Amino acid sequence: MPFPSSVLFCCDHNAIRSPMAEGMMKKFYGQRAYIQSAGVKNDLDIDGFAVAVCNEIGVTLEAHRTRSFEDMHNWGDDLSSFDLIVALSPASQRQALELTRLFHLDVEYWPVMDPAGMAETREAKLRSYRQTRDQIRERMLARFGPPGHVA
Repeated sequence: MPFPSSVLFCCDHNAIRSPMAEGMMKKFYGQRAYIQSAGVKNDLDIDGFAVAVCNEIGVTLEAHRTRSFEDMHNWGDDLSSFDLIVALSPASQRQALELTRLFHLDVEYWPVMDPAGMAETREAKLRSYRQTRDQIRERMLARFGPPGHVA
């Protein structure tokens, strides 16, 4: 499978999973592809726990600004220009399939746990966010190969 020239990661709010995926993809594969992320909704800011667990692996998310599919459309980002859309939640998969039904592009679904609201204490929250981060990283490495690898 050839390495895509552009990838859009999407989830429900573009606050946890898709920014994590966007940040890791940029860190691991650099300029090999144009990478963006979006959510079904844009009603939350970047999640502080997502920022913290990504910082642990050298991925910086502090500057991330959340955006929705609608924001992308309003700003002139055309979904049909992406080679691959990776949906990280069922709602984002449905939205991506609906918005791209007339285009020839791949939509993949990677079922990744949403860590929001799953734990009470700070340490327990960090553990669940790390689990989500690691799920995304494992799927990414399996799909795109090791960082620096040219397919």
